[in-house]
Order: sequence, then C-alpha cells, then structure tokens
Amino acid sequence: MRFVALLIVLSLALARPAAAQDFDVLGNPHQPLDVTSNAASVLIFYCHDCPICNSYIPEFNRLRAQYPRFSFYLIEIDPDWTDAKARRHVHDFNIQPPLIIDRDHRLVKVAEAAVTPEAVVFGPNQTVLYRGRIDDTYAELGQRRPAATTHDLRDALDSVLAHKPIPAQPPAVGCAIPGIAPPE
Repeated sequence: MRFVALLIVLSLALARPAAAQDFDVLGNPHQPLDVTSNAASVLIFYCHDCPICNSYIPEFNRLRAQYPRFSFYLIEIDPDWTDAKARRHVHDFNIQPPLIIDRDHRLVKVAEAAVTPEAVVFGPNQTVLYRGRIDDTYAELGQRRPAATTHDLRDALDSVLAHKPIPAQPPAVGCAIPGIAPPE
C-alpha cells in the first residue's frame, strides 16, 4: 500500500512541470513565475539606462515593502549587461526587489512585455492578471506629471488581494524593449 501511495505521489510530482529557476545579480535563486507561496508575482520589466525606469526605483521599493504578500522582481532586459555592473547599479540606486537579468528574453516573451518599465502580475498557472503601467506619472514619453493621479499597479494589487476584478490596464509608457514590437 505504501509503495502504491509513493508511486502516486511521485507521478504527480513528475507530471507537474517545475518552474524555471532564475538567479538575481547577487546569485540568489528565484522562481519569478511560481506563485504557490504568494498572492501573485509582480515582474517589472526594467532597463538600467532608461531614465523613466530609474525615476521609478523609489516606487518599486515602496511597492515591495507595502505589499508583502506579493513577490516583486525587476527584470533587466539588456542581455549584455554584466552581473558586476548590475550589482553596482543595485547598490548605487538602492534597488530593493531582486534584479534578474533576462539574457534570453524568456521572461519578456512569457509576459509579452514591450516597454520598460512595464508591470506584469502573474497569478497561479502563469495567468496574467495585470499588464500595464505603474501609474500615470508619464502621460507619454517626455511628458512627466509632477505627481501621479492614478496608481494602476497598486489598484491591481489591491484587487488581487480583495479577490475582485482587475480595473483597467492602461499600457505602459517607457523605453521600447529592443527586438520586441510595441503594443498597438
């Protein structure tokens, strides 16, 4: 009987695909698409030389601190950026969420991200719950408001926690990801 139970458990474990493991620039392992222990996983597509991305770092840090039931990751889209330069950037800019360099754009493709910064919130089974902007600080490229008037990502995270439908998902404004067609 124990042997049969062991076979059943083993077959279930083998039937379930393992989540891909990624390493942040500090060498720590992560599974950014696995949400088994969190409400959802928030991937923010990021480029170190995008001024819009860098202006949002304090907000990324606040979101991570204020929403502990979510896993937050910054996904660096520049495949040529070295780990040493990335570690220095993390230190210099005081980046709190883990920074993962997406060298083969695997996460970019799964999330269908097109610009940086763009937030994609994944639920169970890699279901995309939200894809869009952080807030409306940038009405469009080159047009920055003094302060955000809507907080789209926060509203989406609040909706996930309340088990309510996600509100509107305005497209992200930012720097295009090379080789990826921008949304129409």
